[in-house]
Amino acid sequence: MIEVVPAKPQHVATIARRLREIDVLECEMMGHTPKGALRTGLLGSTIAWTVMIDGRPEAMMGAVPVNIMEGRGRAWLLMTDVAAKQSVSLVRLGEIYTRAMHRHYRMLENWIHADNNKTIRWLTRLGYAVGPVDVIRGHPMRPFVRQE
Repeated sequence: MIEVVPAKPQHVATIARRLREIDVLECEMMGHTPKGALRTGLLGSTIAWTVMIDGRPEAMMGAVPVNIMEGRGRAWLLMTDVAAKQSVSLVRLGEIYTRAMHRHYRMLENWIHADNNKTIRWLTRLGYAVGPVDVIRGHPMRPFVRQE
């Protein structure tokens, strides 16, 4: 069973220990450990949720303000392999929670590793425009943005 609940600090450690390899790489590229990235995302977000699967935290997502005056927020999602296997449900949830983030921000943006193909497909299905590859800290990254 999949349930989405408000993100809490006690969800961080269990997700961080089991994060997907590509998510760990993205965290490291931004100068964070998985635990540090989840904590930073949770503490900096105006809104954040945890995806529970069979009662266990498997993903965390939210939006951090980038520029309040311009209505720009940084959408983020970190997940375990268990969550990644729920692609149909994640698209449905992604639609719901993207709309919720857009209540706070006119524009949602971030960067994704160019090798994170599954999440790039997911973002595209949710209406995000995924840009061309750029090299950041020696890794191929792609910007993504969704404007309402």
